[in-house]
Amino acid sequence: MGFLKFDNVTKSYGEGAYRTDVLNGIKLEVQGGEFLVILGFSGTGKTTLINLMAGLESPTTGSVTYRDKPITSPGPERGVIFQSYSLMPWLTVTGNVGLAVDTVFPDLPKAEKAAKVAHYVKMVGLSHAASRRPAELSGGMRQRVNVARALAMNPEMLLLDEPLSALDALTRANLADEIEQIWQADKKTCVLITNDVDEAIILADRIIALNPDGTLGQEFTVSLPRPRDRMEMNSNDTFKRLRAEVTKYLMDVGIEAKVEGTRELPDVTPIHGVPAAVKDAQEGMIDNRFLDFSMLHKVYPTPKGPLTVVEDFDLKIDRGEFISLIGHSGCGKSTVLTMAAGLNEISKGAIKLDGRHVEGADPERAVVFQSPNLFPWLTAKENVAVGADKVYPRASQAERQDVVEYYLERVGLADAMDKPASDLSNGMQQRVGIARAFALSPKLLLLDEPFGMLDSLTRWELQEVLMEVWSRTKVTAICVTHDVDEAILLADRVVMMTNGPQATIGKIVNVDLPRPRTRKALLEHPDYYKYRQDVLDFLEEYEHGAKPKSKPAVSAIAAE
Repeated sequence: MGFLKFDNVTKSYGEGAYRTDVLNGIKLEVQGGEFLVILGFSGTGKTTLINLMAGLESPTTGSVTYRDKPITSPGPERGVIFQSYSLMPWLTVTGNVGLAVDTVFPDLPKAEKAAKVAHYVKMVGLSHAASRRPAELSGGMRQRVNVARALAMNPEMLLLDEPLSALDALTRANLADEIEQIWQADKKTCVLITNDVDEAIILADRIIALNPDGTLGQEFTVSLPRPRDRMEMNSNDTFKRLRAEVTKYLMDVGIEAKVEGTRELPDVTPIHGVPAAVKDAQEGMIDNRFLDFSMLHKVYPTPKGPLTVVEDFDLKIDRGEFISLIGHSGCGKSTVLTMAAGLNEISKGAIKLDGRHVEGADPERAVVFQSPNLFPWLTAKENVAVGADKVYPRASQAERQDVVEYYLERVGLADAMDKPASDLSNGMQQRVGIARAFALSPKLLLLDEPFGMLDSLTRWELQEVLMEVWSRTKVTAICVTHDVDEAILLADRVVMMTNGPQATIGKIVNVDLPRPRTRKALLEHPDYYKYRQDVLDFLEEYEHGAKPKSKPAVSAIAAE
């Protein structure tokens, strides 16, 4: 008997010409006690699928059954945990969990209700915060309340709709591990919706990809023994092989080349506000130490005295080099980047670019932030054109227009150039931000977690876009990230920062992997996981607030 079953289900919205098919011909059986993960890109209908399981929506055609009975409405046997927390702001942790217990077990004696609530609050590690309200909790803690609330209803089945996607990488990993432990303890049936391949492999018995056309794609069985340790997985051949297979499948069905190369880049020279005499003297930019961070400090005044956020940050970058800057939240990565951009005053030390001190913002240093900062009323083309007049004063209007359109094509927006920014998705807006940065022909490209707000599959797509455009320009670049795979994929060197305050460089890894790079090719390269282990080891060492060592270390791999 199938525990939960989809029999040839389709789901559409709208009528006639306005009809949108979200799910097509879904045939699926969820077995009792299994942990099933549905994996796919944003907009493929993953949430619609879980809403049908929860009884929040009904199929257009076909049937969804639970223990052979049609699902017509939500029920306490199917507990749902959504991406957003939906907690009652005026109730404490105990109160929010208690609300669920009251709903499902109205006749339970008061003492037993209290014991049940306390049990589940303890299970998610929130006993110490039981009397706090949601506003006093971090994002990770709020999501833990959500988990406790769903578990307290004692459902036979847990439905998890991207419950971890709004959390930082470390909190996300810890909470995923806790969900696996809870599942193992209770052996509830679990269905998790996610776009994160590693999360899927760590948690699942079975992974099913959801294709962009709303059909079910390839199924992958996960045979790794439990419990699954993230650090051990990095050297596990089964994990590596499965990771490569799933990644390859998703990239093949979801990331097609959207770049159309109809335009040539005009031969126009950027002029970055450098006096003519200086410009002539600098003909042919310096190659070595093109960007030079010299004993950089950032100190903020506080009521308790000066607080040193970044200390003795010393790094020399050659022209055309791509650096990834990685470390835990609060380690000063973005502070270093904003000082390089001229947006944040240097307290002590210096930054030189192309032999000149960095002073104030300048289009020679283009920044791509986590949120794209577009003018919503301007089109994609008009947003990219901002600054082009200043940078190419001698170019004709037509040539400047060609520069703008060339980079919009390169980032896959040939069909959306004339759409206002407000009509574009987050991923498309970030493409505009990348095109705008490259269109300035900067000497230095600064990327501050540019894909941090995007789902992991859109992130892969934009990483490929970034690498493709970067390989044509070879602009000197620094990318701040907390994503280990992103750091290695993009960089010539990964620079790791110790925890703040007084953050500094803890270790540098030289990434000697062939370019041009693709994620698929790197996952199959024999050295890739060595570099990954190197970065993971460093991050684990500093995970619990370790203080910096006295000397930056260069990794053994880098020194070979």
